[in-house]
Order: sequence, then C-alpha cells, then structure tokens
Amino acid sequence: MTDNTSNTMWGGRFAAGPDAIMEAINASIGFDQRMAAQDIAGSRAHAAMLGATNILTDTDVEAIREGLLTVLSEIEGGDFKFSTALEDIHMNVESRLKEIIGEPAGRLHTGRSRNDQVATDFKLWVRDQFDAAEAGLLALIHALLGQAEAGADWVMPGFTHLQVAQPVTWGHHMMAYVEMFGRDLSRVRDARARMNTSPLGAAALAGTSFPIDRHMTAKALGFDAPAANSLDAVSDRDFALEFLSVASISAMHLSRFAEELVIWSSAQFRFVALSDRFSTGSSIMPQKKNPDAAELIRAKVGRIYGANTGLMMVMKGLPLTYSKDMQEDKEQVFDAADSWMLAMAAMEGMVKDMTANRESLAVAAASGFSTATDLADWLVRVLGMPFRDAHHVTGTLVGMAESKGCDLPDLSLDDMQSVHQHITADVFDVLGVQNSVNSRISYGGTAPAQVREQIKRWKEILA
Repeated sequence: MTDNTSNTMWGGRFAAGPDAIMEAINASIGFDQRMAAQDIAGSRAHAAMLGATNILTDTDVEAIREGLLTVLSEIEGGDFKFSTALEDIHMNVESRLKEIIGEPAGRLHTGRSRNDQVATDFKLWVRDQFDAAEAGLLALIHALLGQAEAGADWVMPGFTHLQVAQPVTWGHHMMAYVEMFGRDLSRVRDARARMNTSPLGAAALAGTSFPIDRHMTAKALGFDAPAANSLDAVSDRDFALEFLSVASISAMHLSRFAEELVIWSSAQFRFVALSDRFSTGSSIMPQKKNPDAAELIRAKVGRIYGANTGLMMVMKGLPLTYSKDMQEDKEQVFDAADSWMLAMAAMEGMVKDMTANRESLAVAAASGFSTATDLADWLVRVLGMPFRDAHHVTGTLVGMAESKGCDLPDLSLDDMQSVHQHITADVFDVLGVQNSVNSRISYGGTAPAQVREQIKRWKEILA
C-alpha cells in the first residue's frame, strides 16, 4: 500500500514514503524552525515579485501574503504544530499555508527551489546574527572605555610570561581589549558586507525559465544584489564559515580576558572584585566567591571552535552544487551563535560591574623590579652608555636588590655607585612606577596622556 502522506514533497517519483529511521536522519525541522521568520520573509518577497512580473495573479499574491502573516503569527504565538514528516521549515510553512488558503499556496514555489530557499533563509539568519554581534561588541567596547577612562592613570603591573615586566596603567590594559574587540567589530562588518548577495531565484541550481526579477527580491530582503552565479548561490556556505571564523577569533579574545579576570579576582591577586551578579558561592566553603561567568566564557570557546572545524569538514569534499550534507550546517552555527552572543553579554556585564582595586594594583606594579628597564634607559640616555652595557649594570643592581630583599628604589646611592660610579641621585626620579608610566609617551604607550588620547580616538570612531 502506498503511503500518500509522507512523500508529498517528492511527487510521483517515489512509490513509498521513508521509514522511521530515514525520516529521523532526513528531517531538519527540529532545528531549522529557528529560521521561520526568515523563511516567511523570503516567501513574501518571492510572492510579491511573482505578482509584479505577472507570473501570479494579484488575487493569489494577496492570499499568499495574508496566509503567510497568519502562519507567522501562529509560530510566534506558539500555536504552530511542527511536523517531522514534512522534513523542514519550508515544507511545514507551505503545508500550513495550503490549509489556510488552499490552491494558491501551491503556486508560491514557482521559480524557486528548496535549494535557493534554504540558502536565502540561512543567509538572512546569519546576517541577523552579524547585526546582533555588532551590537554586542559595541556594548562591550563602551564598557571597556568606561573602565579605561576611570583608571587612565592607575598604575598596575604589565606582564610577559605572567611575570611582572614593566608598570602600565589600568586604562592602557583596558584599551588593549578595546583594540582586540575593535578588530572583531571590523571583521563582523566586513564579513556581513561580503555575504550580502541574494541566492533567491537561483532555483535548484541552474536558474529558472520563468521571467522572475531577482533584483526585486534582493532589494526587498535588504541584499545589495542577487548572487551572480546560480551554481555558487545554492552551494555557497562561505558566509556561515566566515561567521564561525569571526566568532572563533572574538571568542578567543573573550577567553583571554576571562582568564585574566579569573586570575585577577583570586585572593592571591585581588586586582578586581567581580559583582555578585556574575559570581557564585561554594556549597561547602562559605568564604568562596567563584568567577563562574568568566570560567564559562572561557569554556564556550571550545563549542565555537568545534563548530568552525565541524562545518569546514562538512564542506571540504562536496562537489557542486547542493548535497544533503549541507543540512548539517545549521545546528553548528546556531549553537556557536548562541554561545558567542551569551559570552559577549556576560563579559559586558562583568566589565560594567567589576571594581578595580587601585591599591592592590599599585602595590603589584612596584614589585618584581618592574622599573629595571627604566633604569637601563636612564643609563643610556643620561650617561651615554651602550644599551648592552646598561643592561648588564642594571642586571647587577637587580641581583644586589634581590640579595638585600628590597626593590631597586630601595637601594642607596652608594649601593648603585658601587656598580657604576657615575650614577647620580637623579636616577631615583625614574625608579617610581608613576614616573615610569608617565615617561612612556610614545604613540600607543601607557602614559596616561596617551591612554586618554586613545580613548578620545575610539569615542570619535564609535560616534
């Protein structure tokens, strides 16, 4: 007996419907229902174009338009019943449309295929995510600018190899992340512009014999132009790969900052205090305040990287044009988008709420012989010593301070002159951490004046 309900989308080519296993592996409605709004937007644009080109009557177009709005209302209201037997969001919408308006629903698919339809829906969805990412990055950058402005002249240690290297300012450190997330913002905007061509009307792979107007549908959907090659239009998933690539780089930046916040909020550092809104306690240790939000941001990177690699593996061996493998593109992108958006929002919240401990930062800035480079620079600048010789003298003085259990500014002038007789008392002017940061006036340096210039520059960019 022929199953006449399960194979309706395939027509008369198949005598029997898929069994339960085939239905389970083939269906995508469990996840692609997230593209319902984009699918209906694409269908409305397509129907309007079919009417404008006299392929459909105005009566059919109006019925389709009203029916699609009803379907969208049902989906948004939670009243829509999704069917696995209908495979995907496209067939679910079309089937319900037919129940509502009857025969005109069958004419909506004129001049298009599910291949260009899904490519269009997915592009619209990813484009929306790029817009959301832009908003998230802008909010995070503004939060960082607020921290930088508040602590433009607060001294803290700068690190290499997680060892104290030279004093920097809190504002300078915050602005380093502004630069990172600023590059992410640039990548988001660049990738969004590159992806903004419409696949709709490419049909299955070769275009269509109907006199459709692809420029009209592209404009209606906010695309810059129709995709120029129908084969590429239905098989391209570069836009999803670029989204995952940009997300991966940005998530790496989020993770680096999250790692610093985990370290900085520890009892050993006490550089920052995270708000209760983004911390948790321990079930047995009442003194604990755990930076769980930062740790989870750090962990989200794994999911995003995995999605990026996973989709690369799906696409790498596919001949032109569409293959069912490409159904595996969406779940990974959906999950990565959710992880990225959540991580950005959590980081923005932590940055806005966190309090820097100015006193702890200053104490740490003065530790670990952090002004040794300033001493070497002074020997070169004032005494005319070759830098390699100055490096050696400074290293000897660091060793002396270490053996005495003190820092460089605590050595006496006699101690210093025992290593090099021409050192004068003026050297102590450069050994304070505030003097050190104030002297770093080169463009992009840590001097408070430079930090404020960079804050001003970014405010102008964002304005």
